[in-house]
Amino acid sequence: MDHTEHFYGRSAAGMPSVASTAAPTPQRPGTPSESVGRNPFGDGVESQASHRSSGNPANPFASPDASRPASSLDSASALGRYDGGQRYFHSRRVRKGEIEKPWTKQADPKEKWVTILPLLGIFIGLAISGVLVWDGIRSVVKHKYCLVLEEDWSNGFNEKIWQKEVQVGGFGNGEFEQTTGGDQNVYIENGNLIIKATPQDDALMQQDYTINLLKDGTCTSKLPADCIAVTNITTGNSSIVPPVLSGRINTRPGATIKYGRVEVTAKLPAGDWLWPAIWMMPRDSVYGPWPQSGEIDLMESRGNNYTYPQGGNNIMSSALHWGPNPANDGWWRTNVKRQALHTTYSAGFNTFGLEWSQKYLFTYVNSRLLQVLYVNFDTPMWSRGNFPTQDANGTRIVDVWSSTGRDQTPFDQPFYLILNLAVGGTNGWFEDNVNGKPWLDASPNAKKDFWQAKDKWFPTWTQPQMEVSKVMMWQQCDGDEDL
Repeated sequence: MDHTEHFYGRSAAGMPSVASTAAPTPQRPGTPSESVGRNPFGDGVESQASHRSSGNPANPFASPDASRPASSLDSASALGRYDGGQRYFHSRRVRKGEIEKPWTKQADPKEKWVTILPLLGIFIGLAISGVLVWDGIRSVVKHKYCLVLEEDWSNGFNEKIWQKEVQVGGFGNGEFEQTTGGDQNVYIENGNLIIKATPQDDALMQQDYTINLLKDGTCTSKLPADCIAVTNITTGNSSIVPPVLSGRINTRPGATIKYGRVEVTAKLPAGDWLWPAIWMMPRDSVYGPWPQSGEIDLMESRGNNYTYPQGGNNIMSSALHWGPNPANDGWWRTNVKRQALHTTYSAGFNTFGLEWSQKYLFTYVNSRLLQVLYVNFDTPMWSRGNFPTQDANGTRIVDVWSSTGRDQTPFDQPFYLILNLAVGGTNGWFEDNVNGKPWLDASPNAKKDFWQAKDKWFPTWTQPQMEVSKVMMWQQCDGDEDL
């Protein structure tokens, strides 16, 4: 047995190495070995003195020293390695002057287009937009207008301009109100015109009674049915006088226009079955009875609240009525609604406007930009209506408009303004069996049924009036109104 000591695989002086004849016994990872305490990142070349002092055996995974010749390169100092316990750090920082910038030596002439082309595109786009805006502004029709009426009620109710209509016939809609001529339902208060609805005297419903406006000479209609109303308490008789009093005024005596503008600033009522309206009718029925001569509705609404399915005081609508007879009224082709934005038309004043020319007609709320209904007179109204050739009775329907040669007929005649507050009605404005409507349109007892439900609808009349602060009317005066 050889008792010669080995140090890192080397024989003692003068003794041959056994590394060439016997390989070291390998150990599995994790077995305590001589690598403990040595630099794990080294290559097995450490100072002998440090490992002698540690007393640990050699690393079995390191190359035996006997396989390398003993020389000056065998020492850590001879290899220029750091003989410590830390790794050598090598900085990778790029030093100044070592980065090449070839583009600074010679500019590429094509690169300037990277900037020029986007700027050129922006300039061309702005130029085209400017031309389109200019063309749009240039194409806007600008009419000259002459003032016809400026009414703020500062001088009271001017009967030379305004007329209070006094009737009991329902105005063709089966309305339930009697319009009065005194100051009870139409009056001026705090600088505003008030048109207010009030319940009829209950005593007139409980006994036989007759209202005869022809007898006292106050009726503004020539038809007896519009001037006489009766309550008959005989069993089985449903006749009663109008259950509500209200008001209706017009400018027929002193202010009409044929093409022009109208603006009415008003606050609408709040209460079930109230029906406010701002509208216009022809001064002369040139083309025949309604709707042959036309009707222009700037605003119609309902006093019911916003939950009403057809639209309450949060909705207003504009429409034109036109046709050869009531059964063929083309209003549904020219009818548009507009909803108030986060409020109701009963909460404050709004301006309801109309602009009307021989080429177009539109309505608006508060601004000409907020249009409601727009009708372009680029097609004859008769063609637009697509009316039948005969009515339900087989009577031939005659085109009474096309002979004028004007597309806007019948809206080519002077019209006057109407302001009114109706109540109820049997023409379908309030749909049957909706939201607790207490009457049926086809019932002969409609007015009576409405009156008997007073305890339900009257408490909702928190604001049973339409208030009007200002009315403006202008006539188009370009000099070519008939072109």
